[in-house]
Amino acid sequence: MSATERLYYHDSRLLEFDARVVDVSERDDGAIAVTLDRTAFYPTGGGQPNDTGTLGEARVIDCIDAEAAGVLHVIQGPVPQVGDQVHGAIDSLRRLDHKQQHTGQHILSAALVKLFDAPTRSFRVLAQVCEIDVELDDPTEEKIEQAVDLANLTIWQNLPIAIREVTAEEASSMPLRKEPAREGELRLIEIPDFDLTPCGGTHASATGEVGIIAVRGWERAKGLTRIQFMAGVRVQNDYRKANRTATETAALFSAGREDSPAHVAKLIEDNKKFTRRVRELDEIACGVEAEEMLRGIGSTLRDGPDQPSALRFISRIFEDRDSDSLKHLALALIAHPQVIALLASRDGDTARLVFARSPDASGDMNALMRKACETIEGRGGGKPEMAHGGGKKVEALNEALAIAARSLSQA
Repeated sequence: MSATERLYYHDSRLLEFDARVVDVSERDDGAIAVTLDRTAFYPTGGGQPNDTGTLGEARVIDCIDAEAAGVLHVIQGPVPQVGDQVHGAIDSLRRLDHKQQHTGQHILSAALVKLFDAPTRSFRVLAQVCEIDVELDDPTEEKIEQAVDLANLTIWQNLPIAIREVTAEEASSMPLRKEPAREGELRLIEIPDFDLTPCGGTHASATGEVGIIAVRGWERAKGLTRIQFMAGVRVQNDYRKANRTATETAALFSAGREDSPAHVAKLIEDNKKFTRRVRELDEIACGVEAEEMLRGIGSTLRDGPDQPSALRFISRIFEDRDSDSLKHLALALIAHPQVIALLASRDGDTARLVFARSPDASGDMNALMRKACETIEGRGGGKPEMAHGGGKKVEALNEALAIAARSLSQA
């Protein structure tokens, strides 16, 4: 038997209580944990996060289920002594939120079983949404919407939710939605003619307290269907955010909220056309730029039968030039004979590199790129004729190009 009487088992609306301290301990991380003879604080478990609140003048930041040892209240603030009488107070909005999410999960999970014989295998209350993993092999938007509709109809009927305590033998003959995870006496949560399931969490006293359920999305995960949903106050807050976003987006187009998707789709299509056109014009401009750059530089004479003509070497750093434009310029440069181009750009907080050479010039651009990327704390690669790379150490671009140039001169 637990050292702590769990008041939330019988009354999830209970937010204040008095209790006696039966133990004070220090945890491995140095935090202080207080054990009481009775508590209304719910400890983390069953996919539901813990309650928070106050214990006397101390702040309760966590609650841990130590099973037979009781409920540990991790506190910050004045530490009570064993034997002290303390007053506990639960953060009401957090409790309400967790009741709505947990009860909402019961209702949605029951709806999925009734409609599609799809049991829930796991449940999690996360910071923004809740997740259930369901054995729904062929999920569709229509099926999930049907389950949500049935769940909300059940909520709006404001059916009573009862707590029943039964033995394992009694439970064995009952139509439970899921098998109990423990032996011995069981706590069952019952919605008449809709759901009956063992659970130790906090729940609403009637389905109407859940307010509403909304599904944010779903995906296939580990052979199951993972559904993201929210209930109650979370739905209201999410609607406010979504409506604000939709309204502000519509205002940009001087249109109604419902007309925004069509305007956005057209804008995206137009942007694709403009982007293609800009790239085409950039290639043309890079050809002219390459001619000007080559006219403005000298050349290095190389002797020998394989390199009888003058080599033209270009090393340049640009501001806010993306990798595509660097590539266009590099291709325009190496379209000329005996050119080696080491090009770089400070593109926001990213360093970008393109190294290239003409077919009749020598040098392994891929090897040069690997050395340069080590300097800018990035990575890159390519072929001996052309290589690309990038990194986060923008301030090291000059050093990277200098290293590449030295490697070329030593080759």
